[in-house]
Amino acid sequence: MSASRYLPFVGRLFIGLPFLASGLSKLAAYGPTIGLITSSKLPLPAPLAYAGAVAVEVGCGLLMIVGYKTRIVAAIFALFCLATAVFFHTNFADPNQIFHFIKNLVMTGGLLQLVVYGAGAISIDNRHSGVRAQAGGPALDR
Repeated sequence: MSASRYLPFVGRLFIGLPFLASGLSKLAAYGPTIGLITSSKLPLPAPLAYAGAVAVEVGCGLLMIVGYKTRIVAAIFALFCLATAVFFHTNFADPNQIFHFIKNLVMTGGLLQLVVYGAGAISIDNRHSGVRAQAGGPALDR
């Protein structure tokens, strides 16, 4: 077995777990999260944005980890990262905000790779596809 069989799973785990943890932390800190959303430039009502963020981070985080509908989930996360960068991290006078803006762009780039190449061999997507992903090649879960 080559590393290329396992690395896509490790990559999905390293993407999905932080999103999942972030969503769960929002559930545990409703008031502060609503306060942060209210102070942003987000054009949505704070409770709606809160529910959407929790649903995306927890739901898509779990789906990413198990590799189910990975291409769709990665596209949702990519849009989520871009929206978060634009609405929460554009105070470029603050070096911390510049860092978070760039971090979100980097995450978007990685997520777009998942949109193109899929979940890999160790995933529900691969298990459900008629053609199995080969070690060393892109997943065939289109």
